[in-house]
Amino acid sequence: MSILKVENIYKKFGKNEVLKGVGFEMEEGEVVSILGSSGSGKTTLLRCINFLEKADDGKIYVDDNIIFDASDKSKMTAAQIRKSQLNFGMVFQSFNLFPQYNVFENVTLAPKLLAKENPDYKTHKKEIIAEIEATAKEILARVGLSDKLDSYPCQLSGGQQQRVSIARALALKPKILFFDEPTSALDPELTGEILKVIRSLAEQHITMVIVTHEIGFAKNVSDRIIFMDSGIIAEEGTPAEVIDNPKNERTKAFLNLVGQKE
Repeated sequence: MSILKVENIYKKFGKNEVLKGVGFEMEEGEVVSILGSSGSGKTTLLRCINFLEKADDGKIYVDDNIIFDASDKSKMTAAQIRKSQLNFGMVFQSFNLFPQYNVFENVTLAPKLLAKENPDYKTHKKEIIAEIEATAKEILARVGLSDKLDSYPCQLSGGQQQRVSIARALALKPKILFFDEPTSALDPELTGEILKVIRSLAEQHITMVIVTHEIGFAKNVSDRIIFMDSGIIAEEGTPAEVIDNPKNERTKAFLNLVGQKE
């Protein structure tokens, strides 16, 4: 059973057709990296899956249950969208932390707000909050930030801020974790620490989709590579197939260009 199935996704912005029938599946614990030039549709695909954009056509399934069907003309309520979004955790290029909250508060804020929707919240508030806070401390330890709980974003390096973003996404216990160019806003010397964290998550069999320009990292961490070009999946396969032995001419040209830049 696929944990995620994306079927025939289309998305336009005005006359610009960004996604032209994109589809793929992935299994629980799998790591899929998405490569492609700027403008190929990678980020838009992630945003459509995460309900940050609404696809014009297509379907999305989680655990074989349909969570989005563009042909269904009934409008999804805000509550339905929020429930669907809880399947996913999203780590953005920019860190998007709340500057007025410290690290611990940034990580626990969303779980605490969500907990209030629990029917047992009023009678078991103390226990629920204690569990949320214990989980947050455990996750922050996993990303190497146990000593930064009381620090504010402005007191952290870019790499530390991105690790807080990863911890915040994990705190909601998503089924799938998405990364959109997680190192693009970082200096080269800080990139390694984020890639190390992502690699450790892969070793823990966290299901992940990673949009990245780090070809070597994608090759080492991924079970499967998707190469997107002009709004379609041009090539898909194992790292050995797509990176080492690409068949599509656009894939070859992209890898040659990136290789020269690196």
